[in-house]
Amino acid sequence: MAQQSGRKFILYALSAAVILVAVWIGLRTSQLFRTENAHPATDEAPAQGGAYDKLVMIFPSGNVPKDLPAVQEKLNAYLRDKIGAELEIKPIDMSIWWDRTGLMFASGQQVDLMFTAGWMRFGDEVAKNHFIALDELLDQYGQGIKEILPPSILEAGKLNGHIYGIATNKEFASSKGLVVRADLVQKYGIDLTKIKALEDFGPVFAAIKRNEPDLVPLQVRADRSPFTLLMQYGLFDMLGEGAGALDRSSGSTKVVNIVETPQYLKYAKLMYAWNRAGYLNSDASTTKDNEFEAVKAGKAFAYAESLKPGFDNQASRDVGMPMKTVAITSPYATTADMTSAMFAITRTSRHPQKAMQVLELLFTDPYALNLLDWGIEGEHYVKKSDTIIAYPPGLDARSVGYNLNLPWMFGNQLNSYLWEDEAPGLWEAYRAFNEGAEKSQALGFVFNPDPVKSEIAACNNVDREFSAAINTGVQDPDKIIGMYRSQLRAAGADKVIAEKQRQLDAWLASR
Repeated sequence: MAQQSGRKFILYALSAAVILVAVWIGLRTSQLFRTENAHPATDEAPAQGGAYDKLVMIFPSGNVPKDLPAVQEKLNAYLRDKIGAELEIKPIDMSIWWDRTGLMFASGQQVDLMFTAGWMRFGDEVAKNHFIALDELLDQYGQGIKEILPPSILEAGKLNGHIYGIATNKEFASSKGLVVRADLVQKYGIDLTKIKALEDFGPVFAAIKRNEPDLVPLQVRADRSPFTLLMQYGLFDMLGEGAGALDRSSGSTKVVNIVETPQYLKYAKLMYAWNRAGYLNSDASTTKDNEFEAVKAGKAFAYAESLKPGFDNQASRDVGMPMKTVAITSPYATTADMTSAMFAITRTSRHPQKAMQVLELLFTDPYALNLLDWGIEGEHYVKKSDTIIAYPPGLDARSVGYNLNLPWMFGNQLNSYLWEDEAPGLWEAYRAFNEGAEKSQALGFVFNPDPVKSEIAACNNVDREFSAAINTGVQDPDKIIGMYRSQLRAAGADKVIAEKQRQLDAWLASR
């Protein structure tokens, strides 16, 4: 009898569980349907009685300032009054970005504003339906953005006839180079003006290794080294996702496989030689840490970066000591540079109207922008003039409680305050930098990876097998590049290149 009662209890419990799961699935499906088909007209008004629409913004950052909660609350006090909303600011370390965002989309987690870029798989994110089209939202709530950004910049965020990303108003070109410790440059009498190419750094690193045996001459990681920067938009225009690029030096619109070019082999050999000479960090192929953190900790001399006017000051704030920059390529403007920092509104956004209004404020409202950029006046900076700031007495880049230092990521950077050690004419220098940069033959072209997404995925798997060892000089390129090339072809690289060529030719013909 007891057994029969027990069985009945289990059956009732199971039935109740099934009903609860069914109800949850029904509610979840309804919610997902609403979010995936989010449209400005369906965005709900803020609740009455003091409740506000809550938004979530995510972006990559290895630095989470300890005073972020205080800055967030200060910003929210402003947003509540301006647009009836609150913003949760969620920096995500780049080393876990793809895993974390992948889980967010898979679970339908709320993300309203998400950083994206040409170098961060923008086309792939659009193809996966992760972002919503912004055209109508821009027309209704982004008139200030449209007045600030030239049409060509807005067009760079367009795919399949719709705008999916809003670019930050900043520099739209870059040169590639290295950032080095100024104190050691002075100490050893290093003449940086003689460095014109990456290979010219060899004697410099030899001197650092000889005189500073406890210091790593060049800090790198698998996805960020001088080699990757030269291959990715330094010497080539990558044309978006997947194999196939334009050779900058050729002036041609023929799409080539970078791995099969002489430049690739030349600099892969250089990285191998430097690794064998002991110039690179021993964990180069596995570390996920930001390179400048090693310099900040007093463990490294130099790291590679994309450069722009005033970057030595930005790097000095990152590291907390004076840094110098050395360009090894001249400024180059590609679609990736125009889309190197964008924000998108995701399909899991609960308040797309309000999300666009936040973007509008970051473009048109200097107070909101500088609060996000630099924190709270009097606590994290003091004003020297209307547009010039400094650290409060007793504080510096290392000790200040809010040092996000990502002004290039948000809104209209030309509204961002300048630090007292920066050139007062920096924003004018940005304009000149943009105008004087060499323009890619494919500037404005956005590749749609959807027709060859399976081949790109297969090639990405091959890249993961070989690229870390090549990018950081761990293995002899003469021994592995042949295998790398053949496996890329087997994975469908030629088909990806042909599709890029087809789309590029059609784009060129339409202009």
